[in-house]
Amino acid sequence: MKAIVIEQYGGNEQLVEKELNQPNLENNQVLVELHATSINPIDWKLREGYLKEMLDFEFPIILGWDAAGIVKEVGSEVKQYKKGDRVFSRPATTRFGTYAEYTAIDEALLAPLPDNIPFEEAAAVPLAGLTAWQCLVDFAEIKEGDRVLIHAGSGGVGQYAIQLAKHFGAYVATTASGKNQDWVEELGVDQFINYREVNFEEVLSNFDIVLDTLGGEIQEKSYKVLKEGGRMPSIVQPPEEALAEKYNVKAGFVWLEPSGEKLSKLADLMENGKLTSVIGHRFPLTEDGLKEAHEISESHHAKGKIVISIK
Repeated sequence: MKAIVIEQYGGNEQLVEKELNQPNLENNQVLVELHATSINPIDWKLREGYLKEMLDFEFPIILGWDAAGIVKEVGSEVKQYKKGDRVFSRPATTRFGTYAEYTAIDEALLAPLPDNIPFEEAAAVPLAGLTAWQCLVDFAEIKEGDRVLIHAGSGGVGQYAIQLAKHFGAYVATTASGKNQDWVEELGVDQFINYREVNFEEVLSNFDIVLDTLGGEIQEKSYKVLKEGGRMPSIVQPPEEALAEKYNVKAGFVWLEPSGEKLSKLADLMENGKLTSVIGHRFPLTEDGLKEAHEISESHHAKGKIVISIK
């Protein structure tokens, strides 16, 4: 099978095309013929070696943590899926990722893909959508009427967080650049803040939840807009416990735990038109395609999701 791999850590020039054997199936796994995947910041962070102590894989490494495609084979213990089923997933973290024509995925991490959802749109969802769900639902316990600030609403996680927060009946504010205002507001935002022109901490207050997707100074300033007892999940860095205690809020770092069950809930929202993917860039599964995709992701100015078309 064709795959784009890295054979050592470094810049995007390390992405090379190789012909590899299809992955061997374990009894509880499904072999998926991939039709699309997408890019997430963890891809290039691992490529650079930033995560090698946490995810120290053997080379060659196939990057990628989003999968959408067709079931080609099933392991002997698989009960829910059969050959020909449409599925999508955030696979387990291994060195055999989704920049490839095939990948093996644990049955528990799969979700059925509704017939009305294109593979490219589905491939954009798993990692970013599940991250948004885990932050807002599992960590922050979002409820109707909550006031929610989502930083970087035009990013991969941000776009899904906006839609999920609105689905749960929250009032939603978001920060982004002015060029993204129109399409972000179309997702349902109640208050848009152009971060280049306005300091969010000067115009917002008494919020129940802040989703921190940026860290650093932005995270520190975010405490000022939370009410006592508020919640701040971060997907970038662990919040300082001393500051959380000072402002009397629940703050914590959220590391995604993939789940087919939760992904199925997102699939239901997608099927009913309540959750959509904004795809700003599409590239083929080639060396040049992946290099350009990584370059855009590393710029931190991608619109929505970056999708890789495989079939």
